[in-house]
Amino acid sequence: MPPTKTDYDTNKVYTAVSTGYTLKHTGEFTWKIWNRKRYIISILTFFGFFNVFTLRSNISIALVDMISLKNITFPNTTVVEKKEFDWQPVQLGYVLSSFYYGYVLTQILGGYLAAKFGGAKIYGIGIAGTAIFTLATPWAAKTSIYCLIAIRTVEGLFEGVVYPSSMAIWANWAPPLEKTRLTSICLSGAYVGTVVAMPTSSLLASYFGWESIFYVFGGIAVLWYVIWLIVVRESPSQDPRIHPDELDYISNAIVATKTGKNTAIPWKALLTSKSVWAISIILGADNWSFHTLVAFLPQVMKYALNFDLNESGVLSALPYVAMAVLMLLGGQISDWFIRKKFITVTNVRKAVTVIGFIGGSVSLFSSAEWLSPTLTPIFVVLGATFRGFALSGTSVNTLDIAPRFASVILGIGNTCASIPGVVSPILAGYIVKDLTNVDQWKIIFYISSGMYLLAAAVSLLFLSAVEQPWAKNEEPGQISEMEIESTNV
Repeated sequence: MPPTKTDYDTNKVYTAVSTGYTLKHTGEFTWKIWNRKRYIISILTFFGFFNVFTLRSNISIALVDMISLKNITFPNTTVVEKKEFDWQPVQLGYVLSSFYYGYVLTQILGGYLAAKFGGAKIYGIGIAGTAIFTLATPWAAKTSIYCLIAIRTVEGLFEGVVYPSSMAIWANWAPPLEKTRLTSICLSGAYVGTVVAMPTSSLLASYFGWESIFYVFGGIAVLWYVIWLIVVRESPSQDPRIHPDELDYISNAIVATKTGKNTAIPWKALLTSKSVWAISIILGADNWSFHTLVAFLPQVMKYALNFDLNESGVLSALPYVAMAVLMLLGGQISDWFIRKKFITVTNVRKAVTVIGFIGGSVSLFSSAEWLSPTLTPIFVVLGATFRGFALSGTSVNTLDIAPRFASVILGIGNTCASIPGVVSPILAGYIVKDLTNVDQWKIIFYISSGMYLLAAAVSLLFLSAVEQPWAKNEEPGQISEMEIESTNV
């Protein structure tokens, strides 16, 4: 009797149609994550994104301290109140957005380089480069605001390759029914990084000066890069320390082929694909709200709601705790529904994203309507909770529609998503003329709420998890995502 294709999971038997290959992946092997290299890599990429967002978001807290009035004692013992940097709100908007000047330029390039040279290599270089220029930030700020803007722009250039290259890593390492789980683990590091960066930055600024923020987080990221070079390889077949059973399991279960120099990227198909543009619009609308929160929540807390620096750092971090937890939970729920075949993969993705973005929109609208020291933190945390749920669906969608070109698609999507990072802080700088004016801050929240509604609408109408015809790799023995989708109906 010829072998048949069955569902597969880490605790089941996977049988490939064409090869007749059978692998029993035992329970003893699955719970020992230190023996599963793909989970070790997911933890290291978690800390990679952790570093990325500490390096990106620390400027928000540092600026609060840098422009605050401080007691300065002169040699004649005269004490005066003075700002170290007397920058206006519009100037702060340009400083906060400068990171995205570079970030927007290297998204597609990062995806291309990852497809050509390997995701793990480009991922590590992107974080290491960002860390090195972070260490130079205090010098740049003390030189001039223009030098600070230039340094932040270069940081953005390096960090721009990180997100798209992470998809190239999972194209080689993630079995199809573990994609959501593995990518959710690694991407949740971004929000945990923000959680840690904000209160820690507040404490560092209070006790050691704002300069210490950049030295501490930059140094940690450099140390992470050394560990990354030692532990991670581009694919299971290149890893001398991987368990043989895991190597066989991934090699036979994975949908994507190896990315390498011979990969021909179908640019016309990519740029005219409805699914690719849906991802791009969703990411752009979502990132408008997210970048606004990262850039301005500490200032709202301090100047509009009268929290001190340490309190504003802690409260600004709470939304990202919720985001990280719900992203991990959403990944587990999504994979469970897909394994149980209750609904199609596409409908799983649509369900979590639409619920998440509508919930986020209502929460941000409510936080603007009842802007207060008590209610605003509650609604902002609730909005971030819903956003984390939505991201468990959108974060993996590039691997659904085109595993081989996931890094390039995410590069295209993140190019669109980076535009809000440039525009929203500058626009906010023009809208909020007075940092203590509650009504001006409300406008910022209303705009962000509307962007989440746009993301929900596009998700409902156009999101798909079916592998696109132009992305399929027709090799003997491979099972496409479209075939998996059809078995789940």
